[in-house]
Amino acid sequence: MLVLKRKVGEKVMVGDSIELQVLAVEGDNVKLGFVAPRHIQILRKELYEGLMQENLQAGQRNSLPDAQAIGLLKSFNKLGLKSDAE
Repeated sequence: MLVLKRKVGEKVMVGDSIELQVLAVEGDNVKLGFVAPRHIQILRKELYEGLMQENLQAGQRNSLPDAQAIGLLKSFNKLGLKSDAE
């Protein structure tokens, strides 16, 4: 881990395209500003971890068993509805 001391207004570069500036220090809080290309997503760590957890859970959800999916498609066909599988 790199540890730096910066004063208000001072900047740090991350790679060639991300600039971090200390905007203010208010008690125990440090206000940071980021300048980065639009394709680089910057998130608070707790939000990032929440998104990763949701993605893991979404990937673990069971999909319909094949037989059940085929039965649903047949039901749609009986109702005269078209499916994407046709």
